[in-house]
Amino acid sequence: MTKLTKSLLWRLAFIILLIIGGLLIVLPYGNKLIHKNFPLSLGLDLQGGAHLVYQMDLSKVAKDDQQNAIDSTLAVIRNRVDKFGVAEPTIQSEQLAGEQAVLVELPGIKDLAQAKQLIGATAQLEFWEQAPEGTTQTEVEKAILPGFVPTGLTGKQLTKAQATIDQQTQAWEVAITFNSEGSKLFANITQKNLGKPVAIILDNQIVSAPTVQTVISGGNAVITGQFSAAEAKNLAIQLNAGALPVPIKLIEERTVEATLGTEAIHESLIAGVVGLFVVMVFMLINYGVLGIWAILALIIYTILNVAVYKLLGITLTLGGIAGLILSIGIAVDANILIFSRTREELARGSNWLTAINDGFKHAWLSIRDSNFSSLLTAIILFAVGVGSIKGFAVTLIIGILISLFSAIFVTRTFILLFMPHKLKNSNENAI
Repeated sequence: MTKLTKSLLWRLAFIILLIIGGLLIVLPYGNKLIHKNFPLSLGLDLQGGAHLVYQMDLSKVAKDDQQNAIDSTLAVIRNRVDKFGVAEPTIQSEQLAGEQAVLVELPGIKDLAQAKQLIGATAQLEFWEQAPEGTTQTEVEKAILPGFVPTGLTGKQLTKAQATIDQQTQAWEVAITFNSEGSKLFANITQKNLGKPVAIILDNQIVSAPTVQTVISGGNAVITGQFSAAEAKNLAIQLNAGALPVPIKLIEERTVEATLGTEAIHESLIAGVVGLFVVMVFMLINYGVLGIWAILALIIYTILNVAVYKLLGITLTLGGIAGLILSIGIAVDANILIFSRTREELARGSNWLTAINDGFKHAWLSIRDSNFSSLLTAIILFAVGVGSIKGFAVTLIIGILISLFSAIFVTRTFILLFMPHKLKNSNENAI
């Protein structure tokens, strides 16, 4: 066994493992074998749902705090939608007629009234303490947090929260400021709870439960903990969501019927299958036996694409399907370039092994440049696009990367491993 053959067999083993892994993720029976389900998430345009647009009233928010207020509003809405159990929602801010608005898309939502009520509610920030002696059992049992009771200090008394860095320890923390009423309440609370935890509750969920180290007066406090930069900033946003409530008003409401998504999927699948079949026929007619290996590589490419979508939890939209179909064309284009250059080398009298190696080598420059430009365009679309445009960009990026692997690694391995009689025949000069 030659060194080349050993290398090719290792490559083939790797490809087979990838195929098996991809099929376990893609096929329902594979999910049962590995005892884990990888559902394919569908976007609003494919499975139906709710499309809501809310206008934010920033008239009472200082200009310097407006971005913070927008982030806080988005954080609260996102938390509420997550509680509602919506898979892959779209929640983003946008400008409408010069006014700040929030776009909310909820795929698969059935109870639109409940979703609107959940999103439109005001964020509730509260501070709770351990139940003091004399608290009735009924009061403790009714508490959101077992063993704790409300202190009366809420987000109404909180002025501002900001992520900062302790200058001595260089640790991330969150600085909070109360108004005059909140300052008095907080001083009393810390005095009563020295050495005890005080829980911070946002929308009936625990955000933090720091232990009181000293009596805090003056209305300024610091929440410490083993925070990362992102965690401290997120906590500040959550706290500001209660401290800086931004009124939102529903200005647009649309529902997308599930039948539209079913028809779209059906027609897109037909288009994809027909397109794939035509490409396969083209490759067979023009490139003969080499086309067979290209087709097999193309099937593997499709399996790996769908597996990545499921594994990463990517939401598939109509735009995403378009990106997948386009990337199939890009994958075939790479094979065409390789085979055309191989033909040129054979026409010059090179043997099969030399022709294939030179064909891949010379075609790589064109494949690299064309795929890089496509990849750059897709990245730009992802960065500035929204909705289905972003979905198109995501599937196109994944498709381009997998197509490079498919054309350069998979197709070449199949040709070199399964055409030994051709490779030994240096007089063969046609495909």
